[in-house]
Amino acid sequence: MAYEGMIAETLRVHGHNDELIDTYGARPLGAGPFPGVLVVHHMPGCDEWTREVVRRMAQHGFNAVAPDLHFRQGPGTPTEKANRVREMGGQIDELVIADLGGGEAYLRELPTSNGKVGLIGFCSGGRVAYMASAKMPSLQCAVDCWGGNVTSPPAKLSDNQPVAPIDMTADIAMPLLGIFGNDDKNPARDQVDQTEAALKEHGKDYQFHRFDGAGHAFLNWEADRYCPAPARDAWPKIYAFFEKHLG
Repeated sequence: MAYEGMIAETLRVHGHNDELIDTYGARPLGAGPFPGVLVVHHMPGCDEWTREVVRRMAQHGFNAVAPDLHFRQGPGTPTEKANRVREMGGQIDELVIADLGGGEAYLRELPTSNGKVGLIGFCSGGRVAYMASAKMPSLQCAVDCWGGNVTSPPAKLSDNQPVAPIDMTADIAMPLLGIFGNDDKNPARDQVDQTEAALKEHGKDYQFHRFDGAGHAFLNWEADRYCPAPARDAWPKIYAFFEKHLG
């Protein structure tokens, strides 16, 4: 069902160490109850496309929020803050999970919540989605959209990101959906194969969809890499997954 009315606004949630985090949220008008979706932005930050994804989730009947995981590098535009994150060696996993926990708590506390929350992440946010499926067991499900560096070798690990998400696979506690383009370089096909093998080895509940003719960020209609045909196929799979596991 598409909801004709929604409220969309910038708000704040409590994250790591109870810090107030700038967050973009949208929710359908009406009494609900509605499921919640936590949107994890890509490395370019909580930009216009991310905000549109949040509104799209609300149009499909979900309360949705996207915490700005780069807010500590502000003030500035999403691009400026993203550049500062890159300069400091990438996002800090411990802070990211804590900040997302604040977004999850906000969604659960909304008076229109049905008590269920899922998560979707794109690019670096897809990596976070895989990690969150192991580190945030109170979630009902997670969607990894072309998450790069899930299979990071030891040489690429750092103080900010000390453990490769693939090494967390045994702890995954929820259904996981993966959306990938077969022409992507990060993750490349063999990296997706490696992740899928780990999920199979540990008996996890997962679905992977791989799309020919699609590369990185193929759902992003703001980018040159947007691929309309695979995108039209992928979005309904995402909505159906959330509807199945969030009600």
